[in-house]
Amino acid sequence: MSDARIDPITSAVVLHRLQTILHEVAEVMMRTSYSQILNSTHDFSTALADTNGQILAQAEHVPIHVGGLPWAVLAVRDAFAGQVKRGDVFLANDPYHGGNHLPDVTVFIPVFAGERQLFWVINRSHQSDIGGGAAGAYNAQAVEIWQEGLRIPPIRVSEGEEIRHDIIGMLAANVRHARDFEGDIAAMIGSARVGERRVRGLIDEYGVDTVIAAIDVGLDAAEALSRACIATWKDGEYHGESFIDDDGHGAEDIPIRAKVVKEGSNLTIDLSDCAPQVVGFINSSHANTQSAIAMALAFMLDPEVPKNSGTFRPLKVILKEGTVVWPRPPAPTTMCTSHVGQDVAEVIVKALAGACPERAFAGWGRRFRIAMQGVDPRTDRRFIWHLFQARPGAGASNAGDGWPCGGEMQAAGSVKFGSIEVTEVRFPLFFRHHEFRPDSFGDGKYRGAPGVRLVLEVETKQASIANMAGDGTKHAPYALFGGKEGLPHRYQLQSGPQVRTLRTKESGVAVEPGSVFLIESSGGGGWGPPEERSPQARDADIANGFVSPR
Repeated sequence: MSDARIDPITSAVVLHRLQTILHEVAEVMMRTSYSQILNSTHDFSTALADTNGQILAQAEHVPIHVGGLPWAVLAVRDAFAGQVKRGDVFLANDPYHGGNHLPDVTVFIPVFAGERQLFWVINRSHQSDIGGGAAGAYNAQAVEIWQEGLRIPPIRVSEGEEIRHDIIGMLAANVRHARDFEGDIAAMIGSARVGERRVRGLIDEYGVDTVIAAIDVGLDAAEALSRACIATWKDGEYHGESFIDDDGHGAEDIPIRAKVVKEGSNLTIDLSDCAPQVVGFINSSHANTQSAIAMALAFMLDPEVPKNSGTFRPLKVILKEGTVVWPRPPAPTTMCTSHVGQDVAEVIVKALAGACPERAFAGWGRRFRIAMQGVDPRTDRRFIWHLFQARPGAGASNAGDGWPCGGEMQAAGSVKFGSIEVTEVRFPLFFRHHEFRPDSFGDGKYRGAPGVRLVLEVETKQASIANMAGDGTKHAPYALFGGKEGLPHRYQLQSGPQVRTLRTKESGVAVEPGSVFLIESSGGGGWGPPEERSPQARDADIANGFVSPR
């Protein structure tokens, strides 16, 4: 905290400079990273935090990443109390040490003014592979975290700007594509160093007291705006419920339940009635669940409310250890950023639909990913490809129809589609069809977005191995206020004359040369009674091919 007084113009300039710095960090990351999942799909986030874990600013990328960063900062702080020096770089990914899940590796670089540490510049990036029993980081067969990949509690990988190449090399030796991993870690460190230099430049220009005073103003303003919005909602106790299809190990229809109490400008989110932790990898780490809760609130606030720790001061969170939303180690957790992360947000939105119906939105399609490892016959090099095409449809809201190809709620459209042409150049794949899936959306006054129909041929000369991780072939995207649910996913693999349905949680599936993935992704849920949809909107749906000709 600072005792300095600051005028609103200077405060606004400083806060916007911080935002711009983090966008520059993200731009550097996108342009220097090696892996498809980062430089094409943009599955990373950047933020600035103080030494107590408060998020002060962020570049708005992947919502489920940023909300959990306070716990990661605290884990680093506690592990290296009194030992942090200028030029140091720290690394972590462990879900039981403040991380979301193992693939999300996080870089922390301290920002000093003189001998005093003020901030952390942070880059959290999803790695293409993190070792473990399945290529691409999602091991549906895992029953404990060690089978999922490399655990990295907070470690120092650079001392006084001298990179510890021995440690980086040890980490790279435990993943499948060491070159890409080392390149991506270097991009994370390099981009965060850019942020550290820019923040130090801002401090040199305005002074420590002015910068801290501006940040305090930003946190307090975000809290005030958040509370002003929440105060307009109807007081009461509300409930939401959702179900995970299964955990891949026999548990089915796994309940996620929220009790939300709204009183004045305060919200209490109670998830203690969720299912006990399960055998499979859908268990949500504590930080990931906290992130999903913050994400749900952020979605329902006015868009101009800044997204920093002040925004979430109205929240009180109640969790029960040993449940699927706060598991005890060594439970596997890799799927949690999608599920149960998205489902935690869903049940909060469903609950608050009773308090602020005009802000609640219908269900988005769930994540159903494929990671495939093989050999590219054009280069004889091994590859790992992640499916980021065939994005499911977003849910409708009071504002209108859902976003086509919006993807999953936990990413909110921030994880990019990925160019078809670039994908075909980089991987031995041929996209025969990639088009909207007619009649897949939930009908309503405002309809959900349609899913996608993808026909994808594998152009290898030897068998590849695919791993599936996801949900949503049983439980469809929910509807609100009389709307209709969207259709669930349907994924198949055709090898010669044989066609098999792909389960959402399986590993080690053989993909023979010439095999074809037949993918139909989910459409979003509808909002409001279908009979209230305008004739003009119906005509447009037909003209755009979203509805089959009758």
